Amino acid sequence: MTNTESKALKQHIDKELATGKIRPSTSSAGAPVMFVKKANGSLRLVVDYRKLNDVTHKNVYPLPRQDDLMAKLRRAKLFTKLDLRWGYNNVQIKEGDEWKTAFRTKYGLFEYLVMPFGLTNAPAAFQHFMNDLFRDLIDVTVVIYLDNILIFSENPEEHLAHVREVLSRLMANQLFCKLSKCHFHVTMVDYLGIVISPAGFSMDQKKIEAVITWRTPKTVKQVQAFLGFVNYLRRFIPNFSTVARPLHNLTKKDSPWSWNTLEEQAFQELKALVTRALVLIHSNPNTPYFLETDASGVAMGAILSQRGEDNCLHPIAYMSKSFSGAEANYNTHDKELLEIIKALEEWRIFLEATDKPVQVFTDHCNLEYWMQARTFNQQHARWHVFLSNFNFEIHYCPGKQSGKPDALSRRSDYTDTPQEPEIMLPAKEDPSLEPIIQFLTEDADNAPPSIRKAYQDYDWEEDLLWYRGKLVVPDSEPLKEQLLKEFHDSPLAGHPGQQRTLELISRSYWWPGMKSSAKEWVKCCPVCQANQQAHAPTIALKPLEVPLFPFHTISYDFITGFPKSNGHNAVLVVIDSFSKFGHFIPTSKKVMAKGLANLFISHVWKLHGLPVRTILDRGTTFTGKFLRALYQQLGVKPAFSLAYHPESDGQTERVNQFIEFYLRSYVAANHLDWSTWLPLAEYAYNNAKHSATGRTPFELVYGRNPVMNPSNVPANVPEADLVADTLAREWKEAESALRLTKERMTRTTGTLPEYSIGKRVWLDGKNIELRTNSNKLDPKRLGPFKVTEKVSSHAYRLELPETLKIHNVFYVGLLSKAHKSPSQPFPSCPPPKTIEGEEEYEVEQIIDSKRQWGKWFYLIKWKGYGPEDNSWEPEELLEHSQEEIKRFNQARLKKAHDSAKSL
Repeated sequence: MTNTESKALKQHIDKELATGKIRPSTSSAGAPVMFVKKANGSLRLVVDYRKLNDVTHKNVYPLPRQDDLMAKLRRAKLFTKLDLRWGYNNVQIKEGDEWKTAFRTKYGLFEYLVMPFGLTNAPAAFQHFMNDLFRDLIDVTVVIYLDNILIFSENPEEHLAHVREVLSRLMANQLFCKLSKCHFHVTMVDYLGIVISPAGFSMDQKKIEAVITWRTPKTVKQVQAFLGFVNYLRRFIPNFSTVARPLHNLTKKDSPWSWNTLEEQAFQELKALVTRALVLIHSNPNTPYFLETDASGVAMGAILSQRGEDNCLHPIAYMSKSFSGAEANYNTHDKELLEIIKALEEWRIFLEATDKPVQVFTDHCNLEYWMQARTFNQQHARWHVFLSNFNFEIHYCPGKQSGKPDALSRRSDYTDTPQEPEIMLPAKEDPSLEPIIQFLTEDADNAPPSIRKAYQDYDWEEDLLWYRGKLVVPDSEPLKEQLLKEFHDSPLAGHPGQQRTLELISRSYWWPGMKSSAKEWVKCCPVCQANQQAHAPTIALKPLEVPLFPFHTISYDFITGFPKSNGHNAVLVVIDSFSKFGHFIPTSKKVMAKGLANLFISHVWKLHGLPVRTILDRGTTFTGKFLRALYQQLGVKPAFSLAYHPESDGQTERVNQFIEFYLRSYVAANHLDWSTWLPLAEYAYNNAKHSATGRTPFELVYGRNPVMNPSNVPANVPEADLVADTLAREWKEAESALRLTKERMTRTTGTLPEYSIGKRVWLDGKNIELRTNSNKLDPKRLGPFKVTEKVSSHAYRLELPETLKIHNVFYVGLLSKAHKSPSQPFPSCPPPKTIEGEEEYEVEQIIDSKRQWGKWFYLIKWKGYGPEDNSWEPEELLEHSQEEIKRFNQARLKKAHDSAKSL
């Protein structure tokens, strides 16, 4: 509990004790407390009475029926409506039952002497209290529904006396009204959803406003949404098919769009028919209510219904509301929950304190379990307090079965804000898949044997097509590109190679030619081409002995040369030789032996125990006396690698290359955020299938692959007793694969490439000093640049930017072909902007600064240009970039201040 919450709790307890609403308790029970924020930012204490409510016998107290109400008001001419404020606390708890309301806090156990909010029987008890208070006036001059009081009279003289009598009783019992919601001496009043006047009774327009204000459809999809809604009520509408025929004709396949007088008449007539009295019924508190809700990206819809005398569900009221700006940004779960809250608020006069549970139907299955949640955020806590006044049950109703409220939430006038894009297109929209779907959905048993054999690996489940357990992707290039971006370009994937990209996608999806798609995507990826190390011949590696199980043998290494990021300038790399599982730990290149041991304990040994064998470079940090003593104490025997050949520990060297490539692909232009990307780099590495084992490191250690993206694709989860067998089998397969890899370690050679004039090539950047904070995280290749001349078979002239200031002829071994595709274009250099008649380029980031010749210069990363175009610019030429300069100087001063504090 925070200091602010502790203070609010103490103030609340002191106030409630002083006013006599609570007292110290010795109860054997105690409900927890929580805080919710009020509109003014202050905190309000809320007691969580869910467990108490679960075991409380419901107080079934009768509520007034609408038809009885109308019978009593037929001769009334004048009305006054009163709305009470916080009446619950004025009802005293029965002596001897106070212990049941006990709540526990850090300051002790307390119990209520008056009825608190949050108890399930509070509304019924309050109705009982109000009926007792006005027993002699009820149905004579007063009608009461919970905190809603309606005073009625036949003439002004009587009415004045009736109002004074009611107000005097309220005053005597310390019951107060909300003046803003009270109406005095009126001839027309809205009460319980009925508009009452001397002329009679009429329906509250709010009940049918959602339908009356439905705008004219503009597309076939909008017509289908409207028809889906009114079709629910067709049994109550005579000649429904005839009236709706013009609209149905618009939805036919290949029918041209034409909205004329005939269609408009049908649309308006259907709206009138579904809002007439024969369709809508008045509520009856003695029968259950049915509440159906649905939310779209920008709006919500709801229908309140009950069964009529014909035993059919009749609507009582409709509701359709758009979400506010903040509400529109809620996640799907909160939107679906908010729609229930809003519907209960709208129809509270019907649904609060019902004797039979309100049956709430939603198409979001997780809401069924929300009320049983053990923890809440503050928003959910407020909602939970409100919901405690209602007796309801939530039921999951799949989207296809909830067309009525769904149509209300997706009206044409609510489509200004785009909804989230769909992850998958319907397979039925792909003509190439039509024969397969037809075979699976119609009569597969009677199909020819050749057809059954051709389609035997396909399944049709939940309106989705599957191939060998993988979701079939329809023939849609944008959809395929979306998946390729997710499983290659995203930080969770980490720009893996062709095989690893294919493996990531194929865990859940399949389409014909998927291998070629993945190969072409990776080959043409501009980020990969710019940041990959140029391939060069390597000497043969001496393979290590194959370990017996995960984390039997571990390799360690350091990567240094990084700029300082969150206090770190190096990475400790720890790799398991069996599973290839890696841990990437940010640290300092000056870390001492004791600090290194602490890193091992915190990040490796606590998860995997002690290794039997370690393999490490013969650096002073690793081989210090402290570590030797530590290894001896723990029983670990280090086998140091050869000092003259740092790649004798080849696996950590290759992982080091992956880490540097990953960071180059995602870090900011100033390279100072690299440490924040390390956890994602570790995840991407461990989630990629390793060529030596044929498995992902994650799979070999934990027995499964992690979930990359939540989706509706069902996952195959093995039974608990099969996990051990699965791991054992995979370890055996991994051991065999490692032995084969050990035998195949051979030297490779390459051929001399040729490049045509005008083609673009990448230039190896290892010998080119760029103006950045760290060469370690610079792109490995620059460009691509255009070939302007073939000087010889071994040398080419390139078109370079003027800022590079180097000779433009290069050895062929430093060049590599640039691959390009329409869906992955190379970033184009944007033209300069004209500001006050002068051409200027846009500053993306200021990387560094220096003072020279009495003035300040700033190293600029230009927006849309590569690091080879970075340049030092004097401050007077950056007059339109003063905000960027200000931010850079503030960050530099803060960094200097933090460094001084650490001394």
